Amino acid sequence: MTEEFEFLFRAVVIGGGATAFMDLWALLQKRAFSVPGLNYAMFGRWLGHLCRGRFTHNNIVAAADVPQEGLIGWGAHYSIGVVFAGALMGLCGLEWARSPSLLPALLTGLVTLAAPFFLLQPGMGAGIAASKTPDPTAARLRSLIAHTSFGIGLYLAAEVLAALIPV
Repeated sequence: MTEEFEFLFRAVVIGGGATAFMDLWALLQKRAFSVPGLNYAMFGRWLGHLCRGRFTHNNIVAAADVPQEGLIGWGAHYSIGVVFAGALMGLCGLEWARSPSLLPALLTGLVTLAAPFFLLQPGMGAGIAASKTPDPTAARLRSLIAHTSFGIGLYLAAEVLAALIPV
């Protein structure tokens, strides 16, 4: 296997695994504590409008539906997880994926908070770092927990993959 293929393979598996871990954590929070999760159809709706040249909305729920918005949102969610895993590996090297450590993965999870705080939430009408929501502190904490779980997922997925496919 070439290093390029190994890099791509590990990025897809680690990013997909980390995103799945994040989603399972969100599901657990929803079932155990009634914590609402992100509606990925609304993310897909925002992306659909973005492709049509509209970046911001007062309230994404009130925006016109986009065909297949659920599929678009979920597909983008997992694709972004793969891109972030690739970015982590690009910064730390393929060696990190072969022998993972927790700190770089956690830091990556925290850095990814910039995406919802400065792109997604303002674009969907929630303001910078959820400042226009009824309870910005709770929304920020939910984002922090979600992205921390993504960082933990990066580490766990990399550990599992390294155990299954050692170099």
